[in-house]
Amino acid sequence: MAVYKKGNKWYIDYYVDGRRRRECIGPSKRQAELVLKKRKVEIAENKFLNIRRFDRIRFKDMSFEYLEIYAKPNKRSFSRDQTIMGHLDEFFEDKYLHEITAVDIEKYKLSRLRQVSKSTVNRELACLKHIFKKANEWGKTDQNPSEKIRRFKTVPPRIRYLEIEEIEALCNACPSYLKPIILTAVNTGMRKTKLLNLEWKDLDFHNKLIYLSDTKGAGKREIPMNNLVYTTLLSTRKGPNSRYVFCHKNGRPYRDVRVSLDKAARQARIERVRFHDLRHTFASQLVMAGVDLKTIQELLGHKTIEMTLRYAHLSPDHKRAAVEVLGKRIDTYMDTKNRHSSGVSSPIPKSYSQ
Repeated sequence: MAVYKKGNKWYIDYYVDGRRRRECIGPSKRQAELVLKKRKVEIAENKFLNIRRFDRIRFKDMSFEYLEIYAKPNKRSFSRDQTIMGHLDEFFEDKYLHEITAVDIEKYKLSRLRQVSKSTVNRELACLKHIFKKANEWGKTDQNPSEKIRRFKTVPPRIRYLEIEEIEALCNACPSYLKPIILTAVNTGMRKTKLLNLEWKDLDFHNKLIYLSDTKGAGKREIPMNNLVYTTLLSTRKGPNSRYVFCHKNGRPYRDVRVSLDKAARQARIERVRFHDLRHTFASQLVMAGVDLKTIQELLGHKTIEMTLRYAHLSPDHKRAAVEVLGKRIDTYMDTKNRHSSGVSSPIPKSYSQ
């Protein structure tokens, strides 16, 4: 049992029934020492109330709270989290949070790997880890058995994007309501949810800008309209009783266009297209046109440049320029050496003369 300081706060560290427990007490060392003495007495008298409080919380109850209180209002991946939670609840059944161990999670990994890909298992493990993180923050447990669980190593999936001729073929095969959606997606890189929920108030035709609310609550970001987007949106028919740009006749926004998109792709005789591939197309075509990655990062709304770097390999120049440097050095050396051998006075470059 010990008292220690981390940052500006004091913590206590002790064991109960072979399990390590830690508690954040506050800025007072004296208070931490008093609480630790109290815990010793409670453990000795089998009256440790915190254990009983934690023991009463089942995993399925915590996962439900996580979905409703955190995932639903904060995450774009809410629907995916719902699916993940079904698998987690089924495996851990009625276990209490404190009963779940690292070994249990390793067994879950192996069990799921027989059914799904490594990437899917990794997403489920990430979700499980975050559930325990929130349980810690909300005072429902003081441990996270998933912290040191290693995820599977995976090969990044190939980025699917459309060539210019495929974009044209797809648009030509789209029904009238879908074509402006596809054109806007390919020319702005907007995510499906943001695009389908786009409102007229978000469009500034005077300055040719689209304003998007940041999903993390950090204000708004702007996406410029090129001429194709400008004319497309300007000619989009406005519903008399709807604030949405892309909507049904009753004014409600489209929720999904997957079926129509799949049909259009088949008619255009191109590989199946997911809506997110249109975002990849936007970024990929910009990279191949020579636009710098920092600008593309800002247009996509990526928080870190690492997220944008996956498109770097598509640049027509970055690899070619690299090997050309070597080619020129070798060519210069050989040319100089040949001229020197034929009696033409020409000094060998310093880097090769040593």
